[in-house]
Amino acid sequence: MRREIITTSDGSKTIHLPDWDESYHSKHGAVQEAYHVFIKNGLRLFDNRSINILEIGFGTGLNAIITLIEAEKQNLKVNYTGIEAYPVSVEEALEMNYLQSLDAIEKLPLFEKMHQFPFAEQFKLSDNFNFEKRNIFFNEIDDINSFDLIYFDAFGFRVQPELWSTEIFEKMFHALKDKGVLVTYAARGVVKRSMQEVGFSVEKLAGPPGKREMMRAFKM
Repeated sequence: MRREIITTSDGSKTIHLPDWDESYHSKHGAVQEAYHVFIKNGLRLFDNRSINILEIGFGTGLNAIITLIEAEKQNLKVNYTGIEAYPVSVEEALEMNYLQSLDAIEKLPLFEKMHQFPFAEQFKLSDNFNFEKRNIFFNEIDDINSFDLIYFDAFGFRVQPELWSTEIFEKMFHALKDKGVLVTYAARGVVKRSMQEVGFSVEKLAGPPGKREMMRAFKM
């Protein structure tokens, strides 16, 4: 599928898929969206302890590098697992300007390593951040009671509704520990109902710039 790199409204870049008219991140601001959805409403629920994170849709690595930066600021020990069926090339990743946008250019070598590392191996990127990525489809995830937090960042329901199915959210529910949290930019009623059907308690929150709402789900 064709890919093109575009600049979003906050100056940060993302990958756009013109055949689907779908982007990896919000056109209203890639970095802004990541911070609002996954850091403000996800990571910041966890204070001063070790946390296991599963990212559904590793993509360009934006959420991972922001989490690494925030883990150091919050003194969190993060074990991060990113799932990606169709990896972005190292060359494409390095065309992103995330570290400049984040005023953290010193982290560029770590961002590059995220994309260079082989799949299915664990690496220590910093004292606060262990990293692994898996080249599998979402329906192949079989973790049980393993994660405290899930970043659910799949392509939108409009283009890939199968990624937002009850089957997938059942796997998410089982992958989370008790009292675990799932956050996503999505806010569709059909997605909320699929989450609730498998046992999640779901709340809608104010969305990032350009989007009215997002959702956060809890495994009670």
